[in-house]
Amino acid sequence: MKICRDLSVLLFGLLLTVFFMAPGASAKEKIVYQVPIEETVEKGLAAFLERALSIAEENDASLVIFEVNTPGGAVDAAGKIAKLLSDSPVKTVAYVNNRALSAGAYIALSADEIYMVPSATMGSAAVIDSSGNAAGKKAESYWLAAMKTAAEQNGRDPIYAQAMADEDIDLPKYGAETGKLLTFTADQANRADYSEGTVSGQTELYSILGVEDADIRSIEESFPEKLARFLTNPLVIPILLTIAGIGIVVELFTPGFGIAGFIGLTSLVLFFYGHWVAGITGYESLALFIVGVILVIMELFLPGGIIGVFGLTAIIGSLFLASENPIHMTISLLIAITASILVSILLVKVLGKQMKFFKKMILTDATNTEQGYVSSPNRLDLLGAEGKAITDLRPSGTAIINDERIDVVTEGSFISKGTFVKVIKAEGSRIVVRQIEEINY
Repeated sequence: MKICRDLSVLLFGLLLTVFFMAPGASAKEKIVYQVPIEETVEKGLAAFLERALSIAEENDASLVIFEVNTPGGAVDAAGKIAKLLSDSPVKTVAYVNNRALSAGAYIALSADEIYMVPSATMGSAAVIDSSGNAAGKKAESYWLAAMKTAAEQNGRDPIYAQAMADEDIDLPKYGAETGKLLTFTADQANRADYSEGTVSGQTELYSILGVEDADIRSIEESFPEKLARFLTNPLVIPILLTIAGIGIVVELFTPGFGIAGFIGLTSLVLFFYGHWVAGITGYESLALFIVGVILVIMELFLPGGIIGVFGLTAIIGSLFLASENPIHMTISLLIAITASILVSILLVKVLGKQMKFFKKMILTDATNTEQGYVSSPNRLDLLGAEGKAITDLRPSGTAIINDERIDVVTEGSFISKGTFVKVIKAEGSRIVVRQIEEINY
């Protein structure tokens, strides 16, 4: 009996232990978030990653794995993303499953750890302008410093990061002789201590990180975020503004409000929507744009021109306020304005006579003698006729020709009163005379 009682107490104790230990084990289960960094790096991607890191922090995640596969993109967007990773209290890992080039390399270097698949590459991070040419010295100096800092903050030799952005650094050991930018393979990155290891895939990565049994959650881009990334792409912005400009120009050439105006307005709405969702701008730029449009419309009904100038200034200012990149916005506006001017010329030259807008503004009717209209008579009958100036011709004046008092003009010389003259040209009401010695009968 005593043995049975002891066994019962022991079993009861074990049950209590399991009961109280289970919740504790569940509570300590690791939470890992998996976030993609794909396609071009721009402000829309920065907004998405900011949301992803916020979710990870709110849920006390122990790790965020960024799956990197990008050819690079905007430097300012990459800088914002790098700061997000550096400032995050959650451990970050860059898992390069294909390529991390240019701005992508900078983002990967900003993570706490880097892992690469055998076929992955990382590097080639020269900073270029919007035309694809090497940027100026100031931009290059900033980028080199940024790459160096990203490497140093995680204990990596900065010379390799600088060689990724500066072709003058000679590293023949890794295939980056003078004149070539450094691009690491997975093996080279591992040997240079630029990655923590090369993995065959996610399963091995989870095992190395010790999170194979963790609660792994994925964060994907929402449709608005995907749309915002597309709309804030540096190549899409000038297209949107060009479509908007052409739509407005075509709308001016047609009566009422039609498809062209709707397309132009939609392009502008998409421009502001993309920048707003991406977190680049707020309602203030949209409000300034609306005020500008109202002022331009008022100019159509009020004289002066000042209101219209203020309206155009407000519209252009709203675009610059929304972009945060004055150089790129200037280029985009120049492209849009040039395209709009060309379309305007085309409409005037080719379609002007057929469009109702021009018919209201331009006189297309003509009057001629065949229709019964009579303008100033053409006095061809006076050609060769002779007469006398009855006033001084300075060079215009009056002469008696064929017993008719006629206003005449000389070829430019002065002819005094009483001088004999001869009509040498008759152009409508303009009778040109020349001095002669005397009248020939």
